[in-house]
Amino acid sequence: MPNQKQIVVSGGFDDIRARDLRLLQEASLLGELTVLLWPDETLAQLTGKAPKFPLAERQYFLNAVRYVSRVEVAARDLNLETLPRTGGFKQAVWAMRDSEISPARKSFCQTAGIELSGFTAGELSGFPEPPPMPSAPGKKKIIVTGCYDWFHSGHVRFTEEVSTHGDLYVVVGHDENIRLLKGEGHPLIGEAERRYVVGSIKFVKQALVSTGSGWLDAEPEIKRLQPDIYAVNEDGDKGGKREYCEQNGLEYLVLKRTPAPGLPKRSSTDLRGF
Repeated sequence: MPNQKQIVVSGGFDDIRARDLRLLQEASLLGELTVLLWPDETLAQLTGKAPKFPLAERQYFLNAVRYVSRVEVAARDLNLETLPRTGGFKQAVWAMRDSEISPARKSFCQTAGIELSGFTAGELSGFPEPPPMPSAPGKKKIIVTGCYDWFHSGHVRFTEEVSTHGDLYVVVGHDENIRLLKGEGHPLIGEAERRYVVGSIKFVKQALVSTGSGWLDAEPEIKRLQPDIYAVNEDGDKGGKREYCEQNGLEYLVLKRTPAPGLPKRSSTDLRGF
């Protein structure tokens, strides 16, 4: 609709975590959501160092989030206390955390005729399960499994590639099983949060938490969902998965671990630091 107000969230989104996704999710409930993404120079000025993830990678990740309709990169001379007068922001609702509302932002919104919407910490708490993405009739079901302890652009790319083969269901390992396979100290992030983050990606029809154990901890979910394909990347081609698929009539798909064009290769181990 031409007169529909645009919801805007402005930020750097360097190292996107569940708290960022919760803000985007709640903001998207107000209307069509645009993210005004700060450039590398802005983040460097704020922190005194280069961003952990460059602009292209942050933009790629945000474009894959199911709550985001559009990502617009802000100008280098961005004023953090205002919104640009271009880009369809004249009838905008500027959404942010209550803690980010400043007198200058209040004054700008009053002068510019822009609504200011703040969210309390309580409103952004928890990890609600996103509804499954719509499915076209006759599409194949694909299941992938994993820890997804520090979700990054490489994971996004993997879900993007796998989803071209059908409806993608991601089963994240439950906490106890991750400790069993990887040792104490793992996972860094709890199962509910990991499920929430993966399920926020638009290429994923639904994310679930496993209920089995071992390398085939998703076996109960596989039996319930009855997928056509079990997909893994090269690192995940182990633990008897190939043999399991042969025994149960599932197609086994192994994809190379390659980042999106122009983006660096990422590793959860490197990002976690252990």
